[in-house]
Amino acid sequence: MAASVLAAGLLVTGCSTGKEQAVASKPAGAEKQSAPKTLMIARQSDANNLDPHFISSINAASVVQHKVYEGLIRRTESMEFKPMLATEWKQKDDVTWEFKLRQDVKFHDGTPFTAEAVKATIGRVLDEKVGSPRATLFKMIKEVKVIDDYIVEFKLEYPYSPLLSILANHEGSIISPKAIEQYGKDLSKHPVGTGPFVFESWTPGQEIVLKKNENYWGQKVKVDKVVFKVVPEDTTRIAMVETGEAHIAEPLPVTEIDRVKNSAQIDLYRSEGLGTEFVGFNTKKKPFDDVRVRQAISYAIETDAIIQGVFNQVGTKANSAMSPKVLGYSGKLRGYAFDPNKAKALLGEAGYPNGFKTTIWTGDRKERINTAEVIQSQLKGIGIDVEVKVLEYGAYLDAEDNGETDMFISGWGNATGDGDYNQYNLFHSKSLGKGGNTTFYVNAEVDRLIEEGRREQDPEKRKGIYARALEIEVSQAPMVPIRNLENVAAVGKNVKGFWISPSGYMMINDITIE
Repeated sequence: MAASVLAAGLLVTGCSTGKEQAVASKPAGAEKQSAPKTLMIARQSDANNLDPHFISSINAASVVQHKVYEGLIRRTESMEFKPMLATEWKQKDDVTWEFKLRQDVKFHDGTPFTAEAVKATIGRVLDEKVGSPRATLFKMIKEVKVIDDYIVEFKLEYPYSPLLSILANHEGSIISPKAIEQYGKDLSKHPVGTGPFVFESWTPGQEIVLKKNENYWGQKVKVDKVVFKVVPEDTTRIAMVETGEAHIAEPLPVTEIDRVKNSAQIDLYRSEGLGTEFVGFNTKKKPFDDVRVRQAISYAIETDAIIQGVFNQVGTKANSAMSPKVLGYSGKLRGYAFDPNKAKALLGEAGYPNGFKTTIWTGDRKERINTAEVIQSQLKGIGIDVEVKVLEYGAYLDAEDNGETDMFISGWGNATGDGDYNQYNLFHSKSLGKGGNTTFYVNAEVDRLIEEGRREQDPEKRKGIYARALEIEVSQAPMVPIRNLENVAAVGKNVKGFWISPSGYMMINDITIE
């Protein structure tokens, strides 16, 4: 979940781009055409949506963000805001933002990029008939005013500090007005943006293919095609990189890290992420509607054992749903210490002295299945009989969004690096289900603090507001934080210029294949 922050390869700083090989010459002196280069990425699961206004996972957003689609602004690897489709911007007052746009850009369908495209895109995500679950992120926008073809103004209902972070994220992707009109809700199957790659095809469950945009306004990519190949088996993905059949394998299971380290054909990529992984409770279902049950399970789960035994110390122990790199994180929070006796006492108070039976749901990622099995074993110690239910990743996301789960293993990528994206999506009552709040947690005071946090202009005051919200959330325990995420991937040694953004998006625009 969900998911960008992120940097366009054409402007990325801090990346190794490698050097292109010289073109060989024919004996007669004519230039020899180099063979088309296809970047093959072996991924565990398919995207479940390619529409920026409906994407609910980092896995899906990573296919199109800064590849097919671009936003007005972007973020670098160090999370700085930089121009993209907007050349500059300024905040004229607390509720007015002005953006000057590039004048040399066209969408993949030939439509000129202008201020009208920005207005059409924001209008679509806010259109109730469209029904976008991401609309809540833009509700504060009162009007998108076209000043001229290349100047657009945002008028807000109230001051909204994280505006730039949302516009730099995949939800802020600018979509062709022609495509909006032509495809409607089928836009997921026909993504049309301004990016360095053009969507070519999607065979569900098998692969998504993008091709080089020969008419791209910025620096063109150095590969002709990229194929996101669905390869569910972990060992097969790694083997494909070893044999040269694939260039990148992602995600990389922690169980395969040593294999990659010892391989002569593969490099291990690691970087710190913004997201967290957690055990969630469906708080609208019994017995998880009782805070004492949630607290009891929080005391019974030994997260240190999971991080060491399941994740091989990849990632760090989380104290809340917010990771240390996110604006609003509080290092003062203390989670639940492992205390089975206290857990049993709380279960007794809640009316379950002998425990109960339940189900823990997870997608088909090996680490999450292993996490579920460890938790199954740990909860047996306090009398809770847990069945592990594993679904294909896309089906699992749907079940999570629709509130079908009981307990579940999940994560949140916090694509923007701002506390609002974490808090509003995961905990606000207006984000239930597909909006990101898959615990279906509702707390009026938390809602109030989240809304106060997004209006506050002072960063230090915002941190204090989020600290209070986090304290309530830890006390109410709608989820058990497990670890702060780390990005890992297996990359062929002949691949240069690959990186993963702090939000978890694969960045491929600067890749060269040697």
